[in-house]
Amino acid sequence: MTLQPWPLGGDMKVARIGYGTMKLTGWPRGERPDRETALALLRRAVELGVNHLDTAHYYSRDGVAANELIREALHPYPDDLVIVTKVGALVEGSDIALPAARKTGLTRDNLRRGVEANLRSLGVDRLDVVNLRMGDVDGAGPSLAEPLEALLALRDEGLIRHLGVSNVTLAEFEEARRIAPLACVQNLYNLSRREDDPLVDACARAGIAYVPFFPVGGFEPVTARNLEAVAARHGATTPQVALAWLLARSPNILLIPGTGSPAHLEENLAAGTLTLTAQDMADLG
Repeated sequence: MTLQPWPLGGDMKVARIGYGTMKLTGWPRGERPDRETALALLRRAVELGVNHLDTAHYYSRDGVAANELIREALHPYPDDLVIVTKVGALVEGSDIALPAARKTGLTRDNLRRGVEANLRSLGVDRLDVVNLRMGDVDGAGPSLAEPLEALLALRDEGLIRHLGVSNVTLAEFEEARRIAPLACVQNLYNLSRREDDPLVDACARAGIAYVPFFPVGGFEPVTARNLEAVAARHGATTPQVALAWLLARSPNILLIPGTGSPAHLEENLAAGTLTLTAQDMADLG
């Protein structure tokens, strides 16, 4: 498979396999690598051609913050490095435990606070892409119109280069496009969880990147068996096949698999060299 870079936002060419930094912090729970391993992983990713990092100011736990690791490992940043962050109902990492009524990050003031925190911790004057993340409060939650308009104003101030949305429905995506130009959508999507098929296609038609989170894992038993069979044919791992399927699904899909393991980093990137046949794709459904 020959992977062509994607013009994120129309003016930033990124490799189609990037790197998600959440697992470097163990946020919101779980294991994480030690600091030196985390820094080495970031540097190694860039050495291997990764130029798209996904992060958030609130990816932080027990004093370990993704943005600060990125800055220590990579600043001054390579000219082609694109760092995508997000703001939403969560302002600090600990906010995830707050009841819905106290997750206040979607207000105009807190969105500015979140953007400024990302600028400060990454050590930049302008953020490449900021995703507005919805869906982190219980129930229907607020409309995305007001928070997106607040981010659009920050973009007009020169603090943000491009905007995206995350964890949105197709209707919310269409509403967002009426308010602001979008560089990307970041949603849950993988071989088993394909409810977003119409949104993937809508993004492709519009020239907008679709960035799936949770791209590997949680597969149904039948899907897992099919993955194992295809992986055996190629001498690959099942996560590599799952990633390769996403890359083959649509050219606007950008991957940001996260890992705290140097070996898994290289394994994930090698998925870009895996060419699935028509039979593979049929078997995977």
